[in-house]
Amino acid sequence: MPEPRQPDAALMITMYRQMLTIRRFEERCNYLYMQGRIPSTLHLYVGQEAVAVGVCTHLSHEDAIASTHRPHGHAIAKGVSLRSIMAELFAKSTGCCQGKGGSMHVGDVSVGMFPAIAIVGAGIPVAAGAALAAKLLRNGRVAVTFFGEGAANEGAFHETLNMAAIWNLPAIFVCENNLYAASTPVATAFKIENIADRAAAYGLPGEIVDGNDVLAVYDAAGRSIERARQGDGPTLLECKTYRQVGHSRSDPRTYRAREEEEAWAHLDPIPRLAQHLIALGLATDDSLATIEKEVDDAIDDAVAFAESSPSPQPEDALTHVFYQEAPHLAMTGGQP
Repeated sequence: MPEPRQPDAALMITMYRQMLTIRRFEERCNYLYMQGRIPSTLHLYVGQEAVAVGVCTHLSHEDAIASTHRPHGHAIAKGVSLRSIMAELFAKSTGCCQGKGGSMHVGDVSVGMFPAIAIVGAGIPVAAGAALAAKLLRNGRVAVTFFGEGAANEGAFHETLNMAAIWNLPAIFVCENNLYAASTPVATAFKIENIADRAAAYGLPGEIVDGNDVLAVYDAAGRSIERARQGDGPTLLECKTYRQVGHSRSDPRTYRAREEEEAWAHLDPIPRLAQHLIALGLATDDSLATIEKEVDDAIDDAVAFAESSPSPQPEDALTHVFYQEAPHLAMTGGQP
């Protein structure tokens, strides 16, 4: 195993800022939801920030990602603006999907994020399609898909990994194993200990990483992404992590022991990196407090932007919809 790749001081500070931004964004969304200011439900990314940041730090806007029903963290890490995500959650026309997608469908193709797909496992073949396009165009781009361990029991997972392997696609499959598929414990649904072990069945590398250590994720993701860019094919990367909140806002977490939650809280990725930065002399309590203030200000700005933005109009439901006119209607100017 080569020496772990480590980001430089400036990049580590940036990664800390990004993880904190995701955490504060999700906490604010939870608060706004409880106030009734955000419609629909939420699937928060609290606790899993190291995965999105550790992976997306290696990606450019030209690289593609596909996400899940828990997409806010991926969106922020990939560069979707806080304003446009928050406006989407408020169902405003300035949202990243013009208020038509909501929490489970945020995305922005201009920065390389397909609008998220809430169907379990459905983003996996989409990312493979993007990887196939990159290979055919020979443009050096890669595609990453994030999914939970529950998706690893979907047919889309198995079929896509096989196809990606035999076609040698520049794809990275990132399994965020947070131990529970909604309320189903991983041990109930799998006879194997590690999801990454399934990679061998399809002839591609599988790697397990501490998903609550952003530097470990950064190292493993960097090797996987470099491998894909060099034409050496896909990798299955399993990040062992833990969501610190319920599956969704309606989940009371009665299936989890509070002792388990407390144990994982001690492995929180954000204070882990903060302590590392302080130990290296790269940050102080005061400098980290300054970052926190700047992050909170940015989220305040996003909320203000969302609240002041216009709502979609009824006729907007007819835009961005693919349809084909029947020939007889086209000849009569669209009149029956």
